[in-house]
Amino acid sequence: MAKAVLGGGCFWCLDAIFRKVDGVKDVICGYAGGRRANPNYEQVCTGVTGHAEVVMIDFDETKISFDKILDVFFEVHNPTELNRQGNDVGTQYRSIIFYLDEKQKEIATKKIEELKKNSINVVTEIKKLDKFYEAEEYHQNYFAKNPYQPYCQYVISPKVEKFLQYK
Repeated sequence: MAKAVLGGGCFWCLDAIFRKVDGVKDVICGYAGGRRANPNYEQVCTGVTGHAEVVMIDFDETKISFDKILDVFFEVHNPTELNRQGNDVGTQYRSIIFYLDEKQKEIATKKIEELKKNSINVVTEIKKLDKFYEAEEYHQNYFAKNPYQPYCQYVISPKVEKFLQYK
């Protein structure tokens, strides 16, 4: 099993999508990249912790590569929006790849260079993962637990449907 830690807006969206990717075994919502130890959701939402909302993805490398994980990542969020995704605004919603080893750093750097060569103004950060803090239980698998919640209906559901069309 391998791991990837990615931030691309609200972690509920990435969580819902990556749970549908072949080879992904588990997805955990959490926080990373900030200064405060053991942050909670309310603290992260203020932007003062410096943390991003992220997902930790456990995947089977015999079924899907880190490179392909990044293909999905760049397909399902807008890597050109600085510190936001749609109406979700703040540094906690930034586009970021936390690498766990030099190989992941190299793959992420190459992927971003390829996108930039195609005139895509990528603002996605690449940063070594220092610490991952698991989000509160109610954030885990949020979309499946709350499909009729308005944010799920109007933001997450269309993203999941779009992903499934191109899967």
